[in-house]
Amino acid sequence: MRKPIIAGNWKMNKTRDEALQFIYNINMNLPSNKKVESVICAQAPILRDLVKRQGEELRIGAQTMHESDTGAYTGEISAALLANIGVEYVIIGHSERRAYYNENDAAINQKIHQAFRYDLTPILCVGESLETREANETDVFVKGQVVEDLKGLGSEQVKNLVIAYEPIWAIGTGKTATSEMANETIRNIREVVRDLYDDETADAVRIQYGGSVKPANIEELLSMSDIDGALVGGASLDSESFLALVNAAVK
Repeated sequence: MRKPIIAGNWKMNKTRDEALQFIYNINMNLPSNKKVESVICAQAPILRDLVKRQGEELRIGAQTMHESDTGAYTGEISAALLANIGVEYVIIGHSERRAYYNENDAAINQKIHQAFRYDLTPILCVGESLETREANETDVFVKGQVVEDLKGLGSEQVKNLVIAYEPIWAIGTGKTATSEMANETIRNIREVVRDLYDDETADAVRIQYGGSVKPANIEELLSMSDIDGALVGGASLDSESFLALVNAAVK
């Protein structure tokens, strides 16, 4: 059985005070980490504050990182620093990073390798545009992303990373792929991993769904055969909503 993982992506939201209040609100109410992994991915300046206050059942993640150890990269954050301050997860290749900051699959692949060098768990994001979906090219497009992004990784590394399937047209739009649509694409991603590696790796890798996930639809999504959790934006900003999402993953 793959342990479900619910990861909140706060994006550019919450001040330090708001973030700490959120952590205090959820710390005593989260289910056991043995049953579900609960992760909050926050803005870089408050990551250390959150790590210092995370309870036993919560994990903290970053929203991006650079592929180099050090260097003249103004405004970037290194994997070494993330590991040093106790961060455990890092989102890599989110569609907003791909679109707004021109991150391509080659850079994303380098970042995943770098994350593993520092024992960070990558949450690799893949997903198609509405135009790609309507052209019935989702599987080909997403397969291309997965193949390029996983280049050079060993099977043990792939078993330990998380893939988040996020159709771009469903992020922050209120539109959600039906549970069947999401599960079909995620199943196909698992088959890509099977072709690249083996049955054991494909059956072990956890694949989340992301895109307008909320308490009202989380149970149906998680009831699908291949959906192992969710990468959640807006619905992760409210503590009660986040707790509802995490508790749904235990059922």
